Amino acid sequence: MRRLRQLAERTPAARERYVDLLRALAITMVVLGHWGVTVIGYDRSGRPAGHSALGDLPWAWPLTWVAQVIPVFFLVGGYANAASLAARRGRGGTPTGWLVDRSARLARPTTALLVVLATGAAVATLRGADPTQVRTVAWFATIPLWFLVAYLVVVPLTPPMYALHRRFGLAVPVVLVALVALGDLGRLLGPAGLASGNYLFGWLAVHQLGFAWYDARSPAGPVSVEPRGLRRRRLPLSRRAGAALLGAGLAGLLLLTVVGPYPVVLLNVPGERLDNAAPPSLALLAAATAQLGLILLLREPAQRWLRRPRPWQAVIAVNAVVLTVFLWHLTAAVLLVGLLDALGVLPTPPVGTAAWYAWRVPWLLALAVVLAALVAVFGPIEARTRRPPDTAPAREAARRLRTALAVLGYAGLVTGLLLNSLVRKAAPEPLGLPAPALVAYLAGAGVLRLLRSGWGTRG
Repeated sequence: MRRLRQLAERTPAARERYVDLLRALAITMVVLGHWGVTVIGYDRSGRPAGHSALGDLPWAWPLTWVAQVIPVFFLVGGYANAASLAARRGRGGTPTGWLVDRSARLARPTTALLVVLATGAAVATLRGADPTQVRTVAWFATIPLWFLVAYLVVVPLTPPMYALHRRFGLAVPVVLVALVALGDLGRLLGPAGLASGNYLFGWLAVHQLGFAWYDARSPAGPVSVEPRGLRRRRLPLSRRAGAALLGAGLAGLLLLTVVGPYPVVLLNVPGERLDNAAPPSLALLAAATAQLGLILLLREPAQRWLRRPRPWQAVIAVNAVVLTVFLWHLTAAVLLVGLLDALGVLPTPPVGTAAWYAWRVPWLLALAVVLAALVAVFGPIEARTRRPPDTAPAREAARRLRTALAVLGYAGLVTGLLLNSLVRKAAPEPLGLPAPALVAYLAGAGVLRLLRSGWGTRG
């Protein structure tokens, strides 16, 4: 508590505390959402198995308009990335140094998860466990890494995309939304492969709005400096702008889903004509617009509330381990299900029944206890991440080499996580994770760790 009080007291007055609150709330909603809709049963072989209840609860589909908070991650990520990049440059640092620095907070907690899962899977396999079952468990525990793949692509693109934002302003996300629309046409009319770019264009569009939010918080220059129209760089933060965005987003979402061809549900439901989130669709971007409007409407009262010591300390505490909470929350479910099954007391009420709804409360409480234990063990890996000092290579050749290695490091992380996500959950994998995925990821993490140690900054 003393440490939290010290951190709270040292918070700069100009800090946008609301961004930190949104990050913490979004993580909490994802965790509670995943846990809340999980249905546990037994497969044909008598082993515990889980799936989402959304397919059996169509009445809950409109709730995903609020519960689908991945756009909020990219919005606050854009703000945070722009703020930290600008601060780095203000200290005389380079974009490469910023990129290497940024990798620590993302890679260290993720590496811990993957190493623990692979080690546990190897032990289970050596003790005679079925490699296919081992893979199924590891696949379920690594579902959160789907989001991290997209974010690890967006982060190294921040320097050039922020430069585009400074030149073209809000015209950049408009163009990206148009590209998403083109991809959706491919999904609806063919060829479906045309939508592959939506994984990048959709999340980049939301990330760019985070840049505009950050620029709106920076000191204003002369009136003539700020372009008008779509080339404006500042996001309107007024309640009037929030109401307009909320209304426009909801209207677009209703037209696209109720009248148009998009599913009402914004999360994956097997059997629906398309998945609004994988890749991001126009319907998801309409929801993101409505969410941005709601965020702006609540901004001022939230900022006043966050001036109080205790709420702000709570936000600081969550954000110190926010990625750890996200990465381990499904592992907590795996551990709890395994424990209850081993004890012979695993409840498996049919979805939608009174017993299933009643089980939600003790289920969530038990999962919270397990996750708290995991965060106590692995949270310090994230919380103790320190920013290395700003150093620049003495020679141009060294600078270019560090830049190339930083990009290769991120490419290794993305490749490893993507390979793991693409390999089916029923594949026989003795390590739980595909060996090429582990090698690619650990190689990328190793390169970035080497760069963070200061390699290449001398001579």
